[in-house]
Amino acid sequence: MNKILYADIEPYNTGFLKVSDIHTLYYEQSGNPSGHPVVFLHGGPGGGTSPSNRKFFDPEFYRIILFDQRGAGKSTPHACLVENTTWNLIEDIEKLREHLEIPEWQVFGGSWGSTLALAYSQSHPDKVTGMVLRGIFLLRQKEIDWFYEGGAATIFPDVWEPFRDLIPESERGCFVMAYHKRLNSDDKETQYAASRAWTKWEMMTAHLLPNEVTLKRGDDDEFCLAFARIENHYFMNKGFFPSDSFLLDNIDKIKHINTVIVQGRYDACCPMMSAWDLHKAWPEADFKVVPDAGHSANEPGISEQLVAATNKLKNIIKEK
Repeated sequence: MNKILYADIEPYNTGFLKVSDIHTLYYEQSGNPSGHPVVFLHGGPGGGTSPSNRKFFDPEFYRIILFDQRGAGKSTPHACLVENTTWNLIEDIEKLREHLEIPEWQVFGGSWGSTLALAYSQSHPDKVTGMVLRGIFLLRQKEIDWFYEGGAATIFPDVWEPFRDLIPESERGCFVMAYHKRLNSDDKETQYAASRAWTKWEMMTAHLLPNEVTLKRGDDDEFCLAFARIENHYFMNKGFFPSDSFLLDNIDKIKHINTVIVQGRYDACCPMMSAWDLHKAWPEADFKVVPDAGHSANEPGISEQLVAATNKLKNIIKEK
């Protein structure tokens, strides 16, 4: 996989941007300071960024901007749910763009990052030069039910049982609600136990083949707390969207944007039905199905297609 991705690079600039009375975001810039700007939208929500996220982009061409969304990664306050909605995050992206004096930029997002990328671009289509979307998640109820209410358990029954067994039988009618209660408990250890179980379930299903690096994230209590609490908060609130099909209903606003959709055929976290529905609603976008991959951007076939996608958009910009 290292041959597919660009080499490791360090940021040339890091900083913190205060976006509300409560929240401050960590951001960083790497690559070419005079290059074409691209903003990376991480998954979760609550997952935060990592240095490997820089490696999907040609550092000689792109000015690469990574930031941790509210409550995630190095952003503060950690795991905070107050004033933490999709619409707050869209405002934050705009505040960061303006802070960095960027007129318009390319948007790259996978999993929840694809959700946020679609929502942001539909809110600000004039600010987006192109998009790369991976592991499509439209935050519809059937997608949440698939992963958290027993659908994916049919593929991973052994992994599902620890997630299930943390919840008493009397509360298993809705696991998202049962976990919400525990993730917001007054008892810190109850929060940690629930966040570990929630995170490990996702980390153990994110790859077609088990990945030790990903699995270890489930052992980091601070990561798990932000990841699980913020994800659950968004899913309890249906992404803060006014309707279940909101993102698909607003595709016409962004059909003019050059976009590549990358989807693993055997993605158990964000099954291909969502990418297919997006493709049917938006046939103008390139649609790449990776036949031997699951959900993670770090699977070789997914990584290869993501790098190809950023290079395709790079060439389109060069030709203009």
